[in-house]
Amino acid sequence: MTPSSKADKKAAVDIAAWTFNIVTSVGIIIVNKALMATYGFTFATTLTGLHFVTTTLMTLVLRWLGYIQPSHLPVADLLKFVIFANFSIVGMNVSLMWNSVGFYQIAKLSMIPVSCLLEVAFDKIRYSRDTKLSILIVLLGVAVCTVTDVSVNTKGFIAAFVAVWSTALQQYYVHHLQRKYQLSSFNLLGHTAPIQAASLLIAGPFVDYWLTNKRVDAFSYDSASLLFLFLSCTIAIGTNLSQFYLHREVHSCHIPSPRPHENNTSPHSRVHLFWKRGT
Repeated sequence: MTPSSKADKKAAVDIAAWTFNIVTSVGIIIVNKALMATYGFTFATTLTGLHFVTTTLMTLVLRWLGYIQPSHLPVADLLKFVIFANFSIVGMNVSLMWNSVGFYQIAKLSMIPVSCLLEVAFDKIRYSRDTKLSILIVLLGVAVCTVTDVSVNTKGFIAAFVAVWSTALQQYYVHHLQRKYQLSSFNLLGHTAPIQAASLLIAGPFVDYWLTNKRVDAFSYDSASLLFLFLSCTIAIGTNLSQFYLHREVHSCHIPSPRPHENNTSPHSRVHLFWKRGT
């Protein structure tokens, strides 16, 4: 295969991954919002744990198929990543539960300037004037939405704040671990998914009770809520796999992985999709 055809194939796979990530991310937001708002399943931490159970099962399949190879990740680094990642995903689900879908999506756009700030602080990256202007426009948009959205409340705003910062830290740390240990995206997911599933399922019922004063074991499960729970866990597999892929296969491709702020462009596309459907 010629270099140009390899580049074309890689570009096609990247476009497919971006598209798949956007579609599954929008889908899981719609399903989770229905699960929480319509059916009353307000156990965001436990739900996240279930998402990583199904993702862990998929990583076992990928390992069996040869897409995940044996690799090493020190326990200290693994635990640090799991802390950032758990706060990130649980924070996002709690933010979705306590905020409108519109504010939830707009708040996610603020991950772009936060990620840039982390790069400036830790990697001494310098951005052009045009990039700084773009970031300023994003911040102004988030500020306007925060002030004008009547559904914004204190606990929802705090959940969004925690979610944004922990997600930016998680994405920065993904970039750091891939460079440091030459891990592919799926190899990293193979290390982290089982630990996230176990930790969230153990802590989930207690955290959810603290947040909602409700017990997950006392929830009245019916066929409709179980169907949406199944859909949420199934879509989460695609969301997690495509999101990790978009951090790039540093080890196998031998090309620079994207900066963490570049991975935050897909929320912008999701916002457009929600505007299109009138949410």
